[in-house]
Amino acid sequence: MATYTAASPERAITTKQPVVCVFCGASPGTSPVHLAAARALAHILHQNNINLVYGGGTVGLMGEVARTLVSLSGPSSVHGIIPQPLVAYEQKTDPSNPNSHNIDESIYGRTTVVKDMHTRKQMMAQEVINGGPGGGFVALSGGYGTLEELMEVTTWNQLGIHDMPVIVYNVDGYWNGLIDWVKNAVTSGFIAATNAGILVEALSAEEVLTCLKEYQNAPGRFNLTWDSN
Repeated sequence: MATYTAASPERAITTKQPVVCVFCGASPGTSPVHLAAARALAHILHQNNINLVYGGGTVGLMGEVARTLVSLSGPSSVHGIIPQPLVAYEQKTDPSNPNSHNIDESIYGRTTVVKDMHTRKQMMAQEVINGGPGGGFVALSGGYGTLEELMEVTTWNQLGIHDMPVIVYNVDGYWNGLIDWVKNAVTSGFIAATNAGILVEALSAEEVLTCLKEYQNAPGRFNLTWDSN
């Protein structure tokens, strides 16, 4: 959603709204701290007029962050993008009709159903890249899919495909193993020390916002040109 600021009586300037893509689990986890973190992140996004794009699930952390932000900022603040095969798994649908798709936009925001995972990830990334300053990619706690999506956008930053922030919201030490792995990969010579900072850690929702605002691209990123066609 664009906002408009009057620059003069004659014309108005269109300002793009920042968009944050949140990767997170379709499970709530075994500790309530993960759901609390999802809610806290939604509150920070609301307070700073930041839109959300995410994987479209209505269950687990996915549903919590989307539902909370919609309750605060309205349906236009959230866009869920989900592949058709995952509708029955990640959204509350009619069990008697696996092809059903009836998500209440007033609760979860707008949902787009796409054909596959690649389309989902491409569309989510594009919304972040096309958004205003202050957007980026944030990983809450999650499983294989969350880690895979996080690593892909981290790699894309290293390759110069995008220059947006990549942040892990490390709730209750959940991402400690990943952070230690990055350090070990640097020590072992598989990640350049100048690229260690592509992935940054936040310990609270407030720190996520700080990281989004203050993120500096790593000096070791590859200076590659990618054909957008």
